[in-house]
Amino acid sequence: MLKITNLSVFINKKKVLDRINFEFEQGKTYCIMGPNGSGKSTLAMAIMGHPVYSLDKHSKIEFENENINDLATHKRAMKGIFMSFQAPWSLSGVNIYQLVRFAMNNSLDPKSARKQIISDAKKLVISEELLSRSLNENFSGGEKKKMEVLQASLLNPKFMIFDEIDTGVDVDSMRTIAKFIKDDLKKKGNTLVLITHYNRILKYLKPDKVLVLIAGKLVKVGDFKLAEKIEKEGYDKIGSKSQVSSNK
Repeated sequence: MLKITNLSVFINKKKVLDRINFEFEQGKTYCIMGPNGSGKSTLAMAIMGHPVYSLDKHSKIEFENENINDLATHKRAMKGIFMSFQAPWSLSGVNIYQLVRFAMNNSLDPKSARKQIISDAKKLVISEELLSRSLNENFSGGEKKKMEVLQASLLNPKFMIFDEIDTGVDVDSMRTIAKFIKDDLKKKGNTLVLITHYNRILKYLKPDKVLVLIAGKLVKVGDFKLAEKIEKEGYDKIGSKSQVSSNK
């Protein structure tokens, strides 16, 4: 599905990711964990092709067997790669109905789009009043995160990255988000990548693989038990292990 090879990433000539190798498989759920500044969000941004970040000449990102190193962010999105943000932007004067139709190049009939949005919104406990308001304008943290998940569901990309989707949400909202991702998004066969500091959301949505980044390096890959170990022992013991050179 998506393969990264010898991925080293720089910002202002400073190396922030160092020779990461990993292959994300279709239909599986992954969690990327690590302390602050470990490179989790940088990895996601590099996959999306954020122009602030540059790759060295040996780095390669492949999506469905195609090298996408030189593809602009919007073209990667068109191929089916989606990323939610830690702090979603507000869009004054644009509501979710308008945004989704624009993102899909007006290919959806307005009535059909509205029906689909309302249906998914109910599952996420998003009110119709909120759907009609300017996107994320004066929304709570939980409302913003739910809207990010709603967009992912409606756009239905093949590869979804949720960057700290559990940050700034209460327990009830987190359960709702996790249940929707598990019952709706995962069942569509999408590849899901959750980025988080903690394993709170993983108690409701268990990943197939857990990746641990420390100081820009992929140091450990394991199953859900690895997340549980980190919860008990922290990252110090994990960080003492040698870098993972290649894994699935």
